[in-house]
Amino acid sequence: MSSLNKVMLIGRLGRDPEVRHTPDGNPVASFSLATGEFWTDKSGTRQERTEWHNIVVWNKLADLARRYLSKGRQVYIEGRIRTREWDDREGNKRRTTEIIASQLVFLGGRSDSGESASSSQSGVQRNSAESPQPSEEPIPDSEITNDDIPF
Repeated sequence: MSSLNKVMLIGRLGRDPEVRHTPDGNPVASFSLATGEFWTDKSGTRQERTEWHNIVVWNKLADLARRYLSKGRQVYIEGRIRTREWDDREGNKRRTTEIIASQLVFLGGRSDSGESASSSQSGVQRNSAESPQPSEEPIPDSEITNDDIPF
């Protein structure tokens, strides 16, 4: 039986991307993305719920995120869910779930970034074929340092 791990989100950045580099020099950027859900409850009151997602982008996409994304900017993200564990500096087990983005499309217009909507949607979209992802093999815990952890 096959499986599928695919996520598509449209939301706004909750903070500017934070860019770090792996020991091999590969850039990795992380940021939070807010998506909203709206509904009317039984009493007719409009309700809202915000969901926060941890986003990680690698290599060329990380450079694009650093250059063009900032807090409040609207973006389309496509990728996969990954949950990973590590030991923090105090030796406590930590766990996080994040979206590993394989595609970014910058949305919005001048009010978001000073670019027109047409230029932000053309020429800055990148996918996994144009931006190689790190090896799909998991990195052994012994090779990961605290500086490698995106969040």
